[in-house]
Amino acid sequence: MTWLQQVAIFAAGIAAGGINTIVGSGTLITFPTLLAFGLPPVTANVSNTIGLVPGSVSGVIGYRRELRGQRSRLLKLGTASLLGGITGAILLLTMPAAAFDAIVPVLIIVALVLVVVQPRLAAWVKKRRADGASAPEHGGPILLVAVFATGIYGGYFGAAQGVLLIGLLGVFVHEDIQRLNGVKNVLALIVNGVSAAIFIAIAEVNWQVVALIAIGSIIGGQLGAKVGRRLSPNVLRGVIVVVGTIAVIRLLTS
Repeated sequence: MTWLQQVAIFAAGIAAGGINTIVGSGTLITFPTLLAFGLPPVTANVSNTIGLVPGSVSGVIGYRRELRGQRSRLLKLGTASLLGGITGAILLLTMPAAAFDAIVPVLIIVALVLVVVQPRLAAWVKKRRADGASAPEHGGPILLVAVFATGIYGGYFGAAQGVLLIGLLGVFVHEDIQRLNGVKNVLALIVNGVSAAIFIAIAEVNWQVVALIAIGSIIGGQLGAKVGRRLSPNVLRGVIVVVGTIAVIRLLTS
């Protein structure tokens, strides 16, 4: 791997760490970068997941004030995320690599759609609250099932997992959006963390890539927590869509 490629992966890690903290679709920056440098899709996905865990930790620390008083909620929803993440990671490692190669373009397209519709989803959630819609304190059983399903998706691939989570939390839990963003970061960390542990034990890992993404994502996580809210969401979404589209084209033409 050339030094320019290493710099590019490190920079992608910074971007992904910040985007994951703010929006939750940083994989759509790092994963296509790894594919562009010739890593096999499954190895790229596994190494990317492990590398982004430190950035997720960094983002959670950055949102620690918003997490105060939410222990019970985190325990309930975190259990669903844990079980979902385990299921998704096992599916990734037990299904044939050819299946992942075929599925991943579809998953990226789904993730890109989620990123694009996120503003409308947020507006709908805001309107629903303004209309006085009630919700259980921790979202109820429907949210638990939805968080479990999102965990499966996150353990298997993970792109835009955060977009799904913040949308679900916004619909089912009546709480300040920044406090919900803190919860989203914790749930994504649980899924990524348990998936990474399984991958380290079983899968083929490119540790050079892991190190570059990990260091970059730690920096990005702190930047995202501190200054990310000042960045234009439309700019972030535009970058994600462009990079993700390039990845889909490359996968479909390779």
